[in-house]
Amino acid sequence: MNQTQFQRAAGISAGLAARWFPHIDAAMKEYGITAPLDQAMFIAQMGHESTRFTRLVENLNYAAENLVPTFGSHRITPQQAAALGRTATQPANQKAIANLVYGGEWGKEHLGNQVAGDARSAAWFYSSRGCLLHSGDVERVTLLINGGRNGLDKRRALFNLAKSVLV
Repeated sequence: MNQTQFQRAAGISAGLAARWFPHIDAAMKEYGITAPLDQAMFIAQMGHESTRFTRLVENLNYAAENLVPTFGSHRITPQQAAALGRTATQPANQKAIANLVYGGEWGKEHLGNQVAGDARSAAWFYSSRGCLLHSGDVERVTLLINGGRNGLDKRRALFNLAKSVLV
């Protein structure tokens, strides 16, 4: 796959393709996402998770009372949630929330995050969760990545676009 194919497969501008392609290409090669159907799925899933490659960070604007139920007390304590989550008097500290709930030993083991702010972990996560065993199965891969069917129709449309270019 070259940069132009990536641009067309992702349905993004030339500027976004130039910014993302070197990183996406290197990560896919490093983690064995090399078959065209797998590349199409990875691009579709990444495209959905990053709002069509326009966001590098996840929206973690959680209310304090929703952090523990969402991430579990093994990843964030009620005291940490109160200090970092959004309240009537404070905005959510999204960066601190991300580094806490996606970092540390849990983040290394489950997400491949090696340092705070690690963005390379997406390809590791995709590969380590067994997504390569389900080539072409958008629903199964979405469940492996998201834990649910969040955005399934959009992910399917993005996959069909990427597949039309790469496969």
